[in-house]
Amino acid sequence: MFRPLRSLAAVLATALMLAGCVPMAMFASGSGSGYSGMRQDWGTYVSSKEVNAFCISPKLRFVIWEFEGKFGKKVVMNSGYRDGQHNAAAGGADNSYHTKCMAADFYIPGVPKEQLIAFAMSLDSVGGLGCYPGRSFIHVDIRDRPRGYRRPVTFSGC
Repeated sequence: MFRPLRSLAAVLATALMLAGCVPMAMFASGSGSGYSGMRQDWGTYVSSKEVNAFCISPKLRFVIWEFEGKFGKKVVMNSGYRDGQHNAAAGGADNSYHTKCMAADFYIPGVPKEQLIAFAMSLDSVGGLGCYPGRSFIHVDIRDRPRGYRRPVTFSGC
């Protein structure tokens, strides 16, 4: 009699524990006027066909999911992985994290850039943050922070 109840309790406890692990990003919306005409590349909305959203490290994918979960909407990626030639044409740094599958430039339709910046600053998993005044997107990368840094390394107007 107690054995089936114990098994049921174990299954229920496991299910509840796993449910807590499901990223909130799974429930993020990709609908609305901000996504009209957008295409997807490997499940990520991209702003043009030149954007490569395939080569994204797992840690960066989790960072993107954190943004999507927080704001309840999908990101639109302006730049993901870049090969050396594309990086040079885009004016990227010689040792760009985009060439290592460790960086993404993105925005979320309807979410003010200032909110994206504030959230990025709060995430331990964001190693670098670029803000680019006059542009609608932010840059996040997952570099290791220098010793003693409690916030991301910031550049380009942050």
